[in-house]
Amino acid sequence: MNPRADSPAVRTPLGPALIVLYAVVCLNLIGFGLAVPLLPFFAESLHAPAWQVTLMFSAYSVGQFFAEPFWGRLSDRIGRKPVLMVTTFANVLGYVALAFAPNIWAAIVIRLFTGLGAGNISTIQGYVADVTPPAERAGRMGLLGAAFGLGFVIGPTVGGLLADPEAGHLGFRLPLFAAAALSAAAAVGVLLFVRESRAKADPAAPRQRFLAGLHEARANPVISRVLLVTFTYMAAFAGMESTFGLWAQAGFSWGPREVGMIFGVVGVVSAITQALLTGRLARRFGEARVLAFGMGLFGLTLFLQTQHHTPWMVPVLTGFGVFGQALAMPSISALISRSSPPDRQGAMLGLNMAAGSAARMSGPIVAGALFSGFGSHAPFMLGAALTVPAMIMALNAGGAFRREQEARAAA
Repeated sequence: MNPRADSPAVRTPLGPALIVLYAVVCLNLIGFGLAVPLLPFFAESLHAPAWQVTLMFSAYSVGQFFAEPFWGRLSDRIGRKPVLMVTTFANVLGYVALAFAPNIWAAIVIRLFTGLGAGNISTIQGYVADVTPPAERAGRMGLLGAAFGLGFVIGPTVGGLLADPEAGHLGFRLPLFAAAALSAAAAVGVLLFVRESRAKADPAAPRQRFLAGLHEARANPVISRVLLVTFTYMAAFAGMESTFGLWAQAGFSWGPREVGMIFGVVGVVSAITQALLTGRLARRFGEARVLAFGMGLFGLTLFLQTQHHTPWMVPVLTGFGVFGQALAMPSISALISRSSPPDRQGAMLGLNMAAGSAARMSGPIVAGALFSGFGSHAPFMLGAALTVPAMIMALNAGGAFRREQEARAAA
């Protein structure tokens, strides 16, 4: 059977390896969710202005930009499991080092090196694609996203409760230590329970360089468009994410606990959407249409957040926005994996994560400058505007994918 064939197939049950991998991802993301909502307040405890707060977010993404394609290509060659081992342990070291950061610049450097070591999302997506029939990939990627979302249900809530802002810098060590412990548990889970999904590549085979993969992606009419969607929409999301705590503090006098609860809402909606709806909607309407709808809804809610002054509207609009955002990543990953050769999926998914990392570099920096120069609503307004071209490119990618499928069927 052609592994890239997209003919309808009987739905296959989740294997034990995937179930364990989803559990490991969830555990790791609980640790990640513990830390991320607290970072703006952690940076403020180091007397950092808004632009340095967002620079700390961007530093991690600079590391991921280079790491994701590297780890993705390496996992195509040596297998997924050893890459997952290295990257999950890198998370452990990153959280512990951050807990002892003496100043904001040290924190920024630590986040940079943590991003270099921990860029493993494309490897995880590659594992899922390895063991999933093409027609089911959007659904399985959605379950992967649900594991991420579930981590964000638990992580931010626990992180907000563990943090003690009144204790200053020391008040953030306990949640960072907890994040490190959870990442260590995830690494042990990979070691003991996740089986390798790929055979090692022939050592004599020529190695693909980063630019070779980039040229291949640019030549593919589907992947090239989807990479642009990823960059555009992730810049919008990262700008919002990195300034959300500061925005909520400025508008509603909220602190780490309230912001952590909002990120908990993000996790609940994301987990439910990706576990129960994304795959079904993608099979019925196609990944590209679902992606375009998600972009539009996410952009609309960003705009509406700037038009009210009511605290209870924040979780409501955030929930609808995350519903749209939760439709995006599984659809993007499925489109890329269905348009890539089996032995290049890790590399192409790595390039997609690199595009997202480039957006996470630029998005927070621009958002921080806009926040400081034009007010707390400016990053949200820019994010809403960016989703418009993302919608258009998503629909163009869908047309290119349909033409590709028709050409393949006629061959």
